Amino acid sequence: MFTCFKCGMYAQGLKHDLSKFSPSEFIPSVKYFQGFRSPISKEKQVKGYSECWLHHKGRNKHHWEYWTDRIDGHLEIVSLEMPVRYMLESVIDRISASKVYKKEMYTENEPLNFFVNSREYKVMNQKTAEQIRYLLQYLADNGEEKALAYYKSLYKKHKYDRTISF
Repeated sequence: MFTCFKCGMYAQGLKHDLSKFSPSEFIPSVKYFQGFRSPISKEKQVKGYSECWLHHKGRNKHHWEYWTDRIDGHLEIVSLEMPVRYMLESVIDRISASKVYKKEMYTENEPLNFFVNSREYKVMNQKTAEQIRYLLQYLADNGEEKALAYYKSLYKKHKYDRTISF
């Protein structure tokens, strides 16, 4: 929330992940809590899937999975470009999650490392993946203060756009 505020994203900061307080997400998050990784990962390990995640990703536009659909009559999954405001919130979410799970081992390279090693960028919309990678690389290269100022400028300039040209 506070990092969204630093980027001028006040409404998004206030609304960020409110679905986590619903019973569908809160109960599994408590049950599978470990402190060093997402409870969703543990639920998937135990059950083979996560009801919590299925609920969460369908209600929070800063997750790229929200922007996926299936073409009727086909097995193909289509990944849409994320609007800039949600892509920036996704980047901020990655930074915050890296800080929470890495604790004192956090560096400004962690969000980028996690993104690259997760291979999710191979499934998400290519342009969105390129933009997220660029923004995380910017953080790694320039530090958080400068990166958040840059993200804020992008938000102000493009908050109603689908894409940014770098």
